[in-house]
Amino acid sequence: MDIQNIEATIEAVLFAMGESVEVDKIALAINHDVDTTKKIVHNMMDKYDAADRGIKIIELENSFQLCTKAEFYENLIKVASQPRKYTLTDVLLETLSIIAYKQPITKSEIEKIRGVSCEHAVSKLVEYGLVVEVGRLDAPGRPMLFGTTESFLRSFGVQSIEELPVINADVLENFKEEAEFEIEADKTEQMSLDV
Repeated sequence: MDIQNIEATIEAVLFAMGESVEVDKIALAINHDVDTTKKIVHNMMDKYDAADRGIKIIELENSFQLCTKAEFYENLIKVASQPRKYTLTDVLLETLSIIAYKQPITKSEIEKIRGVSCEHAVSKLVEYGLVVEVGRLDAPGRPMLFGTTESFLRSFGVQSIEELPVINADVLENFKEEAEFEIEADKTEQMSLDV
């Protein structure tokens, strides 16, 4: 099979599947090893980016997906039913950040970090497909463990969790101090209201 046929086969597989396809499955489809397959797909990604095309290939961990370029969204929704949009509130973003950086993590661990119940936030993130149950902790009660999904990676434009920004220790310490200050201020305000 020549390179044009190989690329056409990859295109057909990605289009037909509609979701991300693991690189080893693509390699199987084109009868090549995984490293060669990755190189071919990366070459295709460069071609799509260089040309004025309405589609692109994105990489998500060890998978690839064919999708529409973001700049054509407005045109696309004129003919397709509008995809469901969800709003990530500060609470949801905070909870999602904790899960992304600490995964796999239980609800009780999230609540220890946030200081408040996270039941609603985790449920919403699961509903939105950004978080999923990844197993159970081997501890009394066998609490559920949560982690991020491929949809999370796609939504935030990263290929893997390793691409998330590293949090500076000084900034983290400042956040902790600000949070403690806010907690103390809330306690003081509550005490003055109780009197």
